Amino acid sequence: MVWWRKKPVPQWFYRQSGVIPYRVEKDKIEVLLITSRRGKRWIIPKGVVEPGMSPAESAAKEAREEAGVEGEISAAPSGEYEYPKWEGICKVEVYLLKVITIHPEWPEKYFRERRWMSLEEAARLVREPELKNLFWGLLEKQE
Repeated sequence: MVWWRKKPVPQWFYRQSGVIPYRVEKDKIEVLLITSRRGKRWIIPKGVVEPGMSPAESAAKEAREEAGVEGEISAAPSGEYEYPKWEGICKVEVYLLKVITIHPEWPEKYFRERRWMSLEEAARLVREPELKNLFWGLLEKQE
């Protein structure tokens, strides 16, 4: 535990879900990435699975809050990845979200940038190897 943290992070915080928001433009898949809260990295919308919500429902909620998008979420995860946080390892189930609505205003608009990009660019920009592989896998399915 870090000296400034009063309580340890609950174990359920390490179970997370996220989405890869996508749309099809000119027969090519584009995905939406957002910046981390500090604006230094490109990531997907994700967060702790909320109590009382399924991982898919929680992921859709994160997409609305962090990226300002809504749509049709896949029934099953497309994959998962892990990353270090809170002195532990977070495991993220990743769902696909076919974007139907793009809101001009959203809760985290002033904390995050959002950008549509190709699957190749997204795979180059994200840091986590397993997440990169999810983008490459989508690219292979597209071709």
